[in-house]
Amino acid sequence: MEIEAKDIAVRFGAMGLFDGVDLAMRAGEMVGLIGPNGSGKTTLLRVLANLRAPEGGRVHYAGRTAAEIGPRELARRIAYLAQGGSVHWPMRVEALVALGRLPHRRPLQGLDAADRNAIEQAMTAADVASLRKRTMAQVSGGERMRVLLARALAVDARVLLSDEPIAALDPLHQLQVMELLRAIAGKGRSVIVVLHDLALAMRFCDRLVLLACGGILAEGTPAHVLTDAHVARAYGVEVIRGEREGTPFLLPWKASGISDGGVS
Repeated sequence: MEIEAKDIAVRFGAMGLFDGVDLAMRAGEMVGLIGPNGSGKTTLLRVLANLRAPEGGRVHYAGRTAAEIGPRELARRIAYLAQGGSVHWPMRVEALVALGRLPHRRPLQGLDAADRNAIEQAMTAADVASLRKRTMAQVSGGERMRVLLARALAVDARVLLSDEPIAALDPLHQLQVMELLRAIAGKGRSVIVVLHDLALAMRFCDRLVLLACGGILAEGTPAHVLTDAHVARAYGVEVIRGEREGTPFLLPWKASGISDGGVS
């Protein structure tokens, strides 16, 4: 499903976070939403998920507004993975993942074969099947984030909006999650992922959107967006670059002393 955000503006009281943001999302594409702390990445993702109304602009989903689609249908089409991984009740892992199937079920309806299959596939993909009988109080922070990813995958939506899904993960699971998101996009679905790791953003994303300076500083292929000048302006750091198996990478190396795109 295509998502088109046009001229989006967000303000907190008298303070403007960003203004005039345009973003189009196409099927089969993995887009990395990057930028310094406070640049509005999470807020923009929430606007795209219809969880926050912008102060200006509009968002269309396959040419229709959220009101025209309706909340239940939109919940089937868009899965949202929030930042932080907070869970406020001691549910079992399997039961929490099953909540991802709620948009597909009628009131008081139990799980059917399609639901069970989706739940099992989601837990396997997120590598949490072995945790199914544990409660959420019995898993680590990284495991909790993977369980919540499984819940989002269980929705089986056409669009996945994921806010820092690798922040609490060890290096192996970071790579596995990025490979999983890449595979989801490869099946013709849309993925938008908020990232702070520029090396992984460069390696796995088809397109990057760099939020800084009150809007989009750069958008395009990773090579186009992650130039020395853009990284220095947005983050205030210099990078070193290399290549492995034909794939370029970069690593933040030291402060550049040049930055005007940071905290808003």
